[in-house]
Amino acid sequence: MLKGLNPLLSPELLATLRAMGHGDEIAVVDGNYPALEHARRLIRLDGHALVPVVDAILSVMPIDDFVPEAIFRSTVKQERDRLDPVHEEMIACCARHEPNQTVVPLVGDAFYSRVKAAHTIVQTGEPRLYANMILRKGVIYP
Repeated sequence: MLKGLNPLLSPELLATLRAMGHGDEIAVVDGNYPALEHARRLIRLDGHALVPVVDAILSVMPIDDFVPEAIFRSTVKQERDRLDPVHEEMIACCARHEPNQTVVPLVGDAFYSRVKAAHTIVQTGEPRLYANMILRKGVIYP
């Protein structure tokens, strides 16, 4: 345990977040996502819901502000603009940490392709469907 750090930030997750560079992406996915097949690196956080894990990550990781879009979410099937309750929670969480960033919906293959290219996938135990996000790491300004 460390003072001031969310306990969901496991040693492996903290090391990964620290090792990631500017522009690297981390995907945080639900329990149904085929993470083992898609991951270059996989961190499992079974038993934890997605939004608290995203909240913990955003408490220490800056989001990229060099690009117009740096936070992404999956969609319900091909319905780009549909928001399930979990999506509303994801968007609210991101707004608390990064109020100037929009959460961009990515449909189907566009989302899967981006996850496969991610630095790391964090698989949660989130039971709700389509509860998947991608976060692009930014910089800490001097």
